[in-house]
Amino acid sequence: MISWLLLPFNKLSTAQLYELIKLRVDVFVVEQNCPYPELDSKDNLDGVHHLLGVRHGEIIACARLLPAGTTYENVSIGRVATKDTARGNGLGHQLLSNALKQCENLWPGQTIDIGAQQHLVLFYQGHGFKPTSAMYLEDGIPHIDMRLTK
Repeated sequence: MISWLLLPFNKLSTAQLYELIKLRVDVFVVEQNCPYPELDSKDNLDGVHHLLGVRHGEIIACARLLPAGTTYENVSIGRVATKDTARGNGLGHQLLSNALKQCENLWPGQTIDIGAQQHLVLFYQGHGFKPTSAMYLEDGIPHIDMRLTK
């Protein structure tokens, strides 16, 4: 069973912060061969929350929830990641569903914008997001901006 925690930066324990950063580096830097800075000075901004999926004491999924005006004009979700050994059983869908629910709790009725990796467009469309841009490269990876309007 997965426990879901939603925490602002200043409520993350040292161990949680370490595991969160390790998971993101493992996915975004190592697995995706994307040697760009993972720490972008947004994790600790006011209003930013970190959603953690924990199983057997280990963080296996994470997402960053950002208030309007932080990355996009609207509320946004980013740094969506799952541990490679936990994939294949719907964890990504659970993670995104929980992230959307938490965004609604934090910022009721707000539109949500994301920068989706192009190969995940259908995944996000399955959760109601619609493309709002042409493909662009971010850190060498094709992306498309998408929006979920409430």
